Amino acid sequence: MKTANPSFIFTFVALLIGIISSSAVQAQICTGSLGDAVVNVTFGSGAGIGNPLPGATTSYRFNYGDCPNDGSYTVISATNACFGSTWHSLLQDHTPGDVDGRMMLVNASIDTGDFYLDTVRGLCASTTYEFSAWVVNVLLPSACNSSGIDPNLLFRIESPSGQVLGSYLTANIFESSSPEWKQYGLFFTTPINTDEVVIRITNNAPGGCGNDLALDDITFRPCGPTVTAAIINSTQSNLDLCTTNVIPAMLSATIGDGYTSPSQQWQESLDNSTTWNDIPGATTTSYTFSKTAIGKYQYRLTVAEGTNIVLSNCRVASNVITITIHDLPVVSATCNSPVCENTSLTLNAGSGAAFNWTGPAGFASTLQSPSFIAQANAAGQYSVVITDQFGCINTASTSAVIIPKPTAIVSGDQSFCEGASTMLTASGGNTFTWSPPEGLSDTNIPNPTASPVQTTVYTVSVTSSNSCVDTASVRITVWNKPTASAGEDKVILKGESVQLNGMAGGSEISYSWSPVDFLNDPSLVQPVTHVPHDTTYTLQVVSNVGCGSAIDAVFVKVFNDIYIPTAFSPNNDSRNDTWRIEALVAFPKAVVSVFDRYGKKIFEGSGINSFWDGTYKGELQPAGAYVYMIDFKNQRPIKKGWVMLVR
Repeated sequence: MKTANPSFIFTFVALLIGIISSSAVQAQICTGSLGDAVVNVTFGSGAGIGNPLPGATTSYRFNYGDCPNDGSYTVISATNACFGSTWHSLLQDHTPGDVDGRMMLVNASIDTGDFYLDTVRGLCASTTYEFSAWVVNVLLPSACNSSGIDPNLLFRIESPSGQVLGSYLTANIFESSSPEWKQYGLFFTTPINTDEVVIRITNNAPGGCGNDLALDDITFRPCGPTVTAAIINSTQSNLDLCTTNVIPAMLSATIGDGYTSPSQQWQESLDNSTTWNDIPGATTTSYTFSKTAIGKYQYRLTVAEGTNIVLSNCRVASNVITITIHDLPVVSATCNSPVCENTSLTLNAGSGAAFNWTGPAGFASTLQSPSFIAQANAAGQYSVVITDQFGCINTASTSAVIIPKPTAIVSGDQSFCEGASTMLTASGGNTFTWSPPEGLSDTNIPNPTASPVQTTVYTVSVTSSNSCVDTASVRITVWNKPTASAGEDKVILKGESVQLNGMAGGSEISYSWSPVDFLNDPSLVQPVTHVPHDTTYTLQVVSNVGCGSAIDAVFVKVFNDIYIPTAFSPNNDSRNDTWRIEALVAFPKAVVSVFDRYGKKIFEGSGINSFWDGTYKGELQPAGAYVYMIDFKNQRPIKKGWVMLVR
């Protein structure tokens, strides 16, 4: 417990046990500003069970065990499975950041009535005060056959003469599935010329199973008119300054209605609001900040009625204004120097919120780590101005060394016929690497022999003694030797035409047909001929770049008509053993069918394969006349006739 008046604190603890253990009805709210806590009860800290409360703070018995019985209490840092796990297990108290902080654990009496009555002294007259505390119902919803008794409290504040200054009747504080700390409170105003009050707490809950709670963080604070502090010409309650641009800051506050004759006092805290000290002479609603040393400064305006300003227990306080003077940020700048010319130079600045780089050759960047391809003129010093999150600025620099790259020199582009080779040459460095490796005698010498089978661009990487690299390329054009294909032989009927399937290959070639007679266009590689007699055509392909020539021929067979034999004798004497229509070679899709005297199809063939050996399914057919039918499949009319099979 922390208070300037120990007897008052313990008296007030008992008062707020009754007040805060009320049900979840909303606490009364101070509509103005609050002062510092006159009473701040946290029940201390330490593992396990603490000491009993002194004096007449409560009529309940102190229990030295973890789980107090009806009409008793304990002071403890945590609970675990009380009464067969019918209570919540509280792993810690409510106080934020309070290591092993303790709380008051209460098992209320089964009897209703006043259980606490005490006098609080040392208050300020004509001043409104707030009582508040945090409370949790420790009973589980399933306990007592789901019919547990909820705490229900009445607390009342009276003048010494018995005048009621304020009262608060709670409804039931209901159980919850998990512990729920809730804040409750009461406000009252002390009469004129009165500096003490009487606190009366009544337990309204009926007897039975339940009526169990934990209590923590009890405070007693003055409440007054709304006091609002601000930095003039700023919408922020925090101001960040730098040692290089510290300027005076004007603070101003407004005081709302509530006091007849308010008095004010500015305060300063140098330990993050832990302690506050009056600033001598700062007793108006404005204050000028003029500090220059690095640090965090906090300010607020405290207000009280008239001469009550001299008593800290009577004051209310404004919101806190925080002004921080920051040192210049610690900055750094580095780079990956030295680097070779035409490679990436990367700059890097330490942490910050904004960056502004400048350097040689007009370089500028706002990136934290800019990177670019360095030329020779990129050597020199680079400076960066770094701004931190508070607007404070500092500068750092780094130097870059750019190593000149070698100059790769290679022999000129070359051309030759396939199968030939040439020597490549490179200079300008200490080591050499050629790519691609295909067709090279060695990829790691300056003068390899190149024998590519197709046109290739070779690139050499030349490395100097300082490991810098340059590249150069040479194109070797390979001319393919000429190739000629006149295509497959052709068969036509006299008066008809056919296309020659010629093909010419190679680089930089020209080609010609001979003879050119009866060709529709001898300049084409696949011309059409309507030659009237058997002819052999020759295709010649010549390299225009001296890589030789190639020739090929195609024979065109010309039939004067479609000759169909009228008889054949399949007697295996090698003369007329099959019935064959030679001219059908010109009609590869033609279908030939043969029928016996009864109309039964006994043979079918197509194109050049249309020959009959006088059998059907391997059986010799008898001598006699057979009907044939030829479908040319080219819009020619179907041809029919007789053929004699002679035995």
